[in-house]
Amino acid sequence: MSVTLRTDLGCTEAVIADYGTLSLFYHVAGILNQDLRIKFLNKEDEFDSINWDFKFKRSTLTLHYNIYNGISVFPTKTTGAGERENGAAVELAGILAGKLMKQELAA
Repeated sequence: MSVTLRTDLGCTEAVIADYGTLSLFYHVAGILNQDLRIKFLNKEDEFDSINWDFKFKRSTLTLHYNIYNGISVFPTKTTGAGERENGAAVELAGILAGKLMKQELAA
């Protein structure tokens, strides 16, 4: 798995899976919670998208799922995101992609 970076939102969005399923979203959320000890601060579940906010390295980020655009991580404050927040999103997406790849190879 590789990470794709987009800037359409006004910040850096790190796409973990272009065509991610809802099952994969919950798997990624489980990795964040169990492996990285991250607690979710806010959860918004809608018909075709999910946004769960959390803290990582002093930055507030969002784990995002959309039925059409897949699974990504981006700074929660999209328009006010600075270098630290954007960098944290990219770093975390790389960690997640690596863990998913390792699990895929082990299966």
